[in-house]
Amino acid sequence: MPLQAVMIIVDNSESSRNGDYQPSRFDAQADAINIIFESITQSNPESSVGLMSMGGKGPEVLSTLTTERGKLLEGLHRIRKKISGSAHLATGIQIASLALKHRQNKSQRQRIIAFVCSPVADDEKKLVSLAKKMKKGNIDIDFVIFGDLEDDDTQKKLEAFNNTVKTNENSHLVVIPPSGKLLSDQLITTPILLGEGAASGGGPMAEGGGDFGDFDFDPSADPELALALRMSMEEENARQAKAAKEQEEAAKKTNLEGIQEEGENQPLLNEQGEPSGSGSTEKKDNKKGDDDKMDTS
Repeated sequence: MPLQAVMIIVDNSESSRNGDYQPSRFDAQADAINIIFESITQSNPESSVGLMSMGGKGPEVLSTLTTERGKLLEGLHRIRKKISGSAHLATGIQIASLALKHRQNKSQRQRIIAFVCSPVADDEKKLVSLAKKMKKGNIDIDFVIFGDLEDDDTQKKLEAFNNTVKTNENSHLVVIPPSGKLLSDQLITTPILLGEGAASGGGPMAEGGGDFGDFDFDPSADPELALALRMSMEEENARQAKAAKEQEEAAKKTNLEGIQEEGENQPLLNEQGEPSGSGSTEKKDNKKGDDDKMDTS
């Protein structure tokens, strides 16, 4: 993964109490957020992750961008007591984008990952308009739709948002229906964590996919192994890139050392014991010659 700043939006609306994911949708999100943080920070230690909620009385920033896992866990523990109301997705995305603007490292790529397990009240026109603003601001938006939603209207709205905001497949939408598997295990096999080389996440969750080099296997069969392989390959690519850069710098240094400056091989002192190249001997000889001249006037 590239150097990035990521704001994660957790859905703490009343729907997150539902138990179709054990022990609840909220706890399933908390587990998945832990996996996302680990994947992002291990792929690039300089990447940072923030956390906010979008349910209750309104969106709330739980943790600004950080590299400390404990701050995210503290935020999740705090918001667990505020599960209520409905989701305010559009407002949450706007606040998350403002939090990304205050990132310390401006070279970090901006990204928002939003969990959605409740109906979205914002109309499609408003969401599409917001998507255009996010695209203009070079912010990638990923949606994780999970749980049994009451209707398909929410998915259609988010698909319209995703089709508007995505550029070069940098933004993804994955739908994870309830099953016997953990939400975090299923999320590992999606393009959100596998990266841009994985299968497209539009519509139902893509099974398999991902570029694992010489390792030919289905990542959905063993999500943890898939994540470990991807991280190992990224670390190896980073190591090779670093080694190539060091080799290039060493070659440049060797070339510079071979270039001699003018007078570099000239001795420090001349035969008279004076600094060489200073012109003092020549001046002295000229002065002596002038003294030996007779005055013929």
